[in-house]
Amino acid sequence: MGLAGRLAAARAGALVGRDSERSVLDRMLTGAADAPLVAYVHGPGGIGKSSLLRYAAAQAELAGREVVRVDSRFLNTDPRRLEETAALACVEPGAVLLFDNFERSQQLEPWLRDTFLLRLGEGAIVVLASRIAPDAEWTLDPGWAQVFTELALRPLDAVQSDSLLATRNVAPDHRAAIVAFAGGSPLVLSLAAAGEPTGEVLTTLVERLVGDLPSDAHRRALDVLAQAHVTREDLLRAVLGDEDAATVFSWLRRQPYVETTPRGLHPHVAVRSTLAADLRWRDPERYQEVRTRISVACLSALRRAAEDDAPQRAAEWMFLFRDQAGPPDLDDWRAHPHVEDTPLDSADIPHILRMAGESAVAHWIRRQPEGFRVYRSAGRLLGFMAVLRLEAPSPDDLAADPVIAALWKHVEAVAPLRQGEHLGVRRFAVQFGGHQRPSPLMDLIGRRIVAAEMRTPGRAVTFTVFHDAERWRHHLAAAGLHEVVTVEADGLRQHVFGRGPRSADLLPRKAFEKGVLEALRTWRAPREFATSVLLRSHLVPQGSADPVAHLRDAITSALDALRVDPAGVKAHDALTATYISASGTHEATARRLGVPYGTYRRHLALAKERLVAHLLAR
Repeated sequence: MGLAGRLAAARAGALVGRDSERSVLDRMLTGAADAPLVAYVHGPGGIGKSSLLRYAAAQAELAGREVVRVDSRFLNTDPRRLEETAALACVEPGAVLLFDNFERSQQLEPWLRDTFLLRLGEGAIVVLASRIAPDAEWTLDPGWAQVFTELALRPLDAVQSDSLLATRNVAPDHRAAIVAFAGGSPLVLSLAAAGEPTGEVLTTLVERLVGDLPSDAHRRALDVLAQAHVTREDLLRAVLGDEDAATVFSWLRRQPYVETTPRGLHPHVAVRSTLAADLRWRDPERYQEVRTRISVACLSALRRAAEDDAPQRAAEWMFLFRDQAGPPDLDDWRAHPHVEDTPLDSADIPHILRMAGESAVAHWIRRQPEGFRVYRSAGRLLGFMAVLRLEAPSPDDLAADPVIAALWKHVEAVAPLRQGEHLGVRRFAVQFGGHQRPSPLMDLIGRRIVAAEMRTPGRAVTFTVFHDAERWRHHLAAAGLHEVVTVEADGLRQHVFGRGPRSADLLPRKAFEKGVLEALRTWRAPREFATSVLLRSHLVPQGSADPVAHLRDAITSALDALRVDPAGVKAHDALTATYISASGTHEATARRLGVPYGTYRRHLALAKERLVAHLLAR
């Protein structure tokens, strides 16, 4: 077999998951009576359109048919140029006319359909490949509807993706991570098969997946699209500003790799993965800046949201942190349209008590029925949750619930509540068939918890009770939650997790200092900053509607105060360059400041001491 034959065989073997599309092309090439004469293949970049055209060309040549190739990248908008390039198809009987990158000539679609294709030779067939779907006239016209077919290419599923990697000799234990990254894109799978995409490979992927970009504003819009769960115009406005938001949002929704949904725009998984990886590699500071702005915008939207919409807004914020530690199936970001999330109804109580397995449930239903939410589907009870509000539990509360009794004792000893404050306790989270295993329902309950915590004024801290602590411990630690109490109740070992003391004046100086330094280190990482122990300290006004903003303001003010002390100017510069506008290593920061590395380290150590002193003085 010659080189051309070997290439054709290899390409055919790698054309995985396109059996139905190949069947259509085969029927067209053999001249089946019911076969279409024009096939329009479309889908986002990298989905395999060109591979199908190469398959059609190889099969046509094996059948002895003349192949006429047209690549719209090398045409202009003048119909005469297309006529010249495809002229052979008008005189050669049985010719196979193949158009690739047709989106570059999309404005010629009406002329092509109504004028040029009517001139083709006897028995000719046509295959067009475009990122843009065909216009409706192909099927509205009763004549074309009989001889035209649309082939919309979808991402490969997990089995097909695994098969493609097998053809590239990727070891089985390496395939799962590549499949997750690639999102069913044959191009991404093929390039990632050589290893984790970096550098020029990512540049190539971006160019192939999204094509040319009209401006820097459009690239910045893609930065948002890559990280946000859904992109809406108001989110773009919050990140990009008023000037560009409407224009780039309109452009985004027209792109073939973007799905328009009732909640906003979703990118193709492969596009999201590639754009995020490319920005993280190319400009890590910009990547974190976009992440921070999206987080702030999502939290703001969550606080403004109506009650019914709050869990979805919580999910959009939580999506930013989906890659942190936890069970691989922890977060299912579906909208759960089949699950009703409703307040407790008296008719639900007997079913909840049978499901619960804990005697304290009945007590809290009587005491705080408003804290319960019930989940059902098609009338069937799926589970329930309860978030209790505790200001000063009564003796009856403490006697009825040993978990609350132990937790309250801990709080009284470590960080008593101030006037107007209360605790939030996610006391119960129960689903049919298994209390707290990861599931879409537990994810939905988690959304409700986050929404309540972010939207409830006066809440000093939230605690969560788990039965299966080991399953969740690593994930909870990543979220800044640690075990504070363990209790035996109703034959169950119950573990209470929380953020620990909320007041700096109850902390040793070293613990307070650690909190300050952690806040600096996480300045550009909103999730970690939002779990700081300092959020409930005297640095944040009591009853603050936005404790994160107040804490950041307190630290910023302390940094600014370092400027007024002549001896503190270098300390201010060292802290700002290292943490606030950080980019690169400490060595690179020293070079930017124009001081030897040893001098920089001394300035930084002094700056930390002075910052802590300023904050303590407040």
